[in-house]
Amino acid sequence: MTIDKALHALAAFQGDSLTKSLSGIERRIIGSGVEDVDGFCAEHGIDGDFMDSAVAVKRVAGQINVIIHAAGILRSLAGLLEPGEKVESVSLGAGNTGRQFDLETNIRIAEYKFIDWQGGAESIRQNGIFKDFFELAEYETHKKKFLYVVGTEYPLRFFKGGRALTSVLSRHPKILAQIKEKHGEHVTRVRDYYELKKSEVIICDVTPFIGRSA
Repeated sequence: MTIDKALHALAAFQGDSLTKSLSGIERRIIGSGVEDVDGFCAEHGIDGDFMDSAVAVKRVAGQINVIIHAAGILRSLAGLLEPGEKVESVSLGAGNTGRQFDLETNIRIAEYKFIDWQGGAESIRQNGIFKDFFELAEYETHKKKFLYVVGTEYPLRFFKGGRALTSVLSRHPKILAQIKEKHGEHVTRVRDYYELKKSEVIICDVTPFIGRSA
């Protein structure tokens, strides 16, 4: 079962509205016996192949974030690499798979965050992007440092905001300790650390490099 065929089967089942389709099915099934249900399933193609389709799509959907991460990095390279720039290492899977950063070339290091920010309470996403920013900012190198995001409005709003570092780094006490030791006890908010390091890490909208509308 190819993904294309699987998606076609599920789209047919869903119709214009899954909620309406299910509601209609529920009404038709009421009062049905074994033969009626079998006949309905046969009429609508709800068989073993259909279930294989659903399982196949679910399996792929479970890996969609990894797929977006890998494809997004690869898609971006043609647009962002400068003349003479060469890829030295790249991490396409979940996490950095043993590599320091998502991308390293002879002139830059970079982390990618393919997040569709909604502008609400997104503390887990904020925690993750702060960690990436910190690791880029504190890394000693002559290379340029980039944090690629999908749209800069919400990430920059977060970095200029007043969330306490104790909250952002609640699961990374070692990072919090490093910041206090290196930059002083007065650095207590996200904006405090960002002001110290904003000139070192370029927060860049990756959208133009991946051919995706904002």
